[in-house]
Amino acid sequence: MTDGLKSEIKSFEDVNCAEEKIFYQAMEEVILSIAPLLESDSRYKEYAILERLVVPDRIIKFKVTWLDDNNHIRVNTGYRVQFNNTLGPYKGGLRFHPSVTEGVLKFLGFEQIFKNSLTGLPIGGGKGGSDFDPKGKSDFEIMKFCTAFMTELHKYIGPRIDVPAGDIGVGAREIGYLFGQYKKITSSYEGVLTGKPYTFGGSFMRPEATGYGVVYFTEAMLAYEKKDSLDGKICTVSGAGNVAIHTIEKLLQIGAIVVTCSDSQGSVYDSRGIDIELLKSIKVGRRGSLKEYIDTHNEAEYTPVGEYEDGAHPVWNIPCYAAFPCATQNELTEIDAQSLISNGCVSVSEGANMPSTPEATALFLQHGICFAPAKAANAGGVAVSEFEMSQNASMQKWGFERVDTKLKETMEQICKRVALTAKDYGVENNYVDGANIAGFKRVADAMIIEGI
Repeated sequence: MTDGLKSEIKSFEDVNCAEEKIFYQAMEEVILSIAPLLESDSRYKEYAILERLVVPDRIIKFKVTWLDDNNHIRVNTGYRVQFNNTLGPYKGGLRFHPSVTEGVLKFLGFEQIFKNSLTGLPIGGGKGGSDFDPKGKSDFEIMKFCTAFMTELHKYIGPRIDVPAGDIGVGAREIGYLFGQYKKITSSYEGVLTGKPYTFGGSFMRPEATGYGVVYFTEAMLAYEKKDSLDGKICTVSGAGNVAIHTIEKLLQIGAIVVTCSDSQGSVYDSRGIDIELLKSIKVGRRGSLKEYIDTHNEAEYTPVGEYEDGAHPVWNIPCYAAFPCATQNELTEIDAQSLISNGCVSVSEGANMPSTPEATALFLQHGICFAPAKAANAGGVAVSEFEMSQNASMQKWGFERVDTKLKETMEQICKRVALTAKDYGVENNYVDGANIAGFKRVADAMIIEGI
């Protein structure tokens, strides 16, 4: 990397605050990856693409006031980061979780630009949400919060402007409440949200899309790298939310043996293979704790969070062929990466958004691990969201098999695009650099054509 690029990264960091550290991390990864492209084509500097791309088009921040079941007034903060709409309407999820801050959403929105670009579909990048926590809230409290949230958000979104989807804490229930309020305010039945229930405008496979897509991408990557398939192989998965559950489900369907999952309280290791139906009943059916898993399968092992003094994650200490971090950002550390490498792991695919720390990622690349970065591997969710937009626009419904086939084809095309780009720019087998260069190039070239 040239001194010019180093100083450029430093200048971006200097004008931001400490809470945006994770945004710097995402930004620095992209800038370092695209160095060969920036240095080979002067147009990107001439048109100040980097300077324009790292600053969102706008950040909308608003107060959300609602009544709980005891008629007490509650106040939360809502956000929508509309990052870049060069390729199409802003597209990205809404996250309801106490950890939501402007910095976290900037990181997620920035990543979304390149993820959406890699799909080849006409969608830009954005992200939003609130520090509201749905856990422990009644259905009526969640409905009242969603109603209040959409009362403000509706001013800034539209089917050709910004099309939010779900994310952590925002599933079909929340999307339904949000859509109902949007329709009530605008008197318009339009595809302004994706992830809707199938009964009114949703698409088949939207809940499964991200998890299934991660597996489809991994299969394609292993084939490109001439590695064994996942059939019959031990796989470890972190998380027990929507992405993790459907990653596990698809892995089991193709014959893999998935032995782990985790939530915010602890991890389960079941050497015979995770019982997917029990996992669904605990986490989807009653939103319970994974500790309940061993009540049914007492031969499985449960490890509470914080059990390891060195901060290692128990899931990554299990020998496996392929690992799938599907919980949250920066969950897989350098210590965890060392454990996976020592135990013979061949492939790591990110189901969550940037779950591996920079140190862990560097170790994987250094040791020749097949590493699938989030912006490529977990793009299945946004791909099916765009399929839902297409169905809404044409007032059609596609069958499950058609959506699944299109998802598999899309993930295979993303993998091919990333692999060939990495080869073209002299970083063959590096899917991080390949994804960043391919995603950046499509957006940057369009920005140049559109002017300022």
